[in-house]
Amino acid sequence: MRCVGLAKRFGTTVAVRDVSFELPRGSLMALLGPSGGGKTTVLRMIAGFESPDAGSIEIDGRTMVNGRGPVPPERRRVGMVFQDYALFPHMSVRDNVAFGTRKGPERDERVGSVLRLVGLEAVGERMPHQLSGGQQQRVALARALAPAPAVVLLDEPFSNLDAALRARVRAEVREILRAANTAAVFVTHDQDEAFGLADQVGIILDNTITQIGTPEDVYLHPASLDVARFLGEANVLDGEASGHSVVCELGTLAIGGEAAIHGPVKIAVRPETLRLHPDPKDGPSVAAEVVGREFHGIYKLVTLRLGSGTTLSAVMGLHIPATVGETVQVGVNSFVSAFPA
Repeated sequence: MRCVGLAKRFGTTVAVRDVSFELPRGSLMALLGPSGGGKTTVLRMIAGFESPDAGSIEIDGRTMVNGRGPVPPERRRVGMVFQDYALFPHMSVRDNVAFGTRKGPERDERVGSVLRLVGLEAVGERMPHQLSGGQQQRVALARALAPAPAVVLLDEPFSNLDAALRARVRAEVREILRAANTAAVFVTHDQDEAFGLADQVGIILDNTITQIGTPEDVYLHPASLDVARFLGEANVLDGEASGHSVVCELGTLAIGGEAAIHGPVKIAVRPETLRLHPDPKDGPSVAAEVVGREFHGIYKLVTLRLGSGTTLSAVMGLHIPATVGETVQVGVNSFVSAFPA
């Protein structure tokens, strides 16, 4: 599947501008961004529920939008999993899954095959209200997969599940989609969901894709300071860059990435890369006062104040000593991201 230069307005409101990406069969892509950023509109244009004002969409080698008008949704070979699952309450699980498939002798075999794929063959005769939230999610996915689509679209697919169930169902959905060998695009504003499920993540900010890469790429090498701030906590400091290093309040630090950068910069330092009580041989460190400490179960969040008054957030292991009011040495155990100021 390929999207090139997609744009959409609703009146004077820009919903999507210049969105482009390509997704091969068998790959999972997350569109990650804040609410109202245009993620669902992109999905609806791919599905054919909205027509783009500009750009093109290609699915399985076929152009969906051209000069003769868009291909209708039912002819796009697209499966859709809605946020609320949209199951038919008066139909059994089996009938829900069969709804979008062609009638004929192979229909029952296909429905049975998909129910086996999602692990629900034993509940085919139950009604949706008799299922758990995770089972309803898998029925919705089975219905989307039953017609053998070229691409499956999922709109905030885990938002209706509680936190304990979400991680398990997410892993199940990932394995089901991989077994089905179909391209899949899902939208979310949850970073953990995007990173845990997708091969590629498209960061949507200001109604356009600002960066595409693996979860590791976009987190460790953000394309802009806005992306760095969106993808979790980032301590932002001023610095002076020279090639692949930068001088800042924390000393001389390595800059990640292959491109050299020179001059005034803003640097993003992830809280988990800060280290308290570092060994002097591990690099530079500076004095800081511990001004806050929060316990989060598997880690603790420590707030530090440098001599200039700048405050930093640091994620620490539970065994690392940090008492509010004490002065500690703080260093950086990884590279930082730098952006022209």
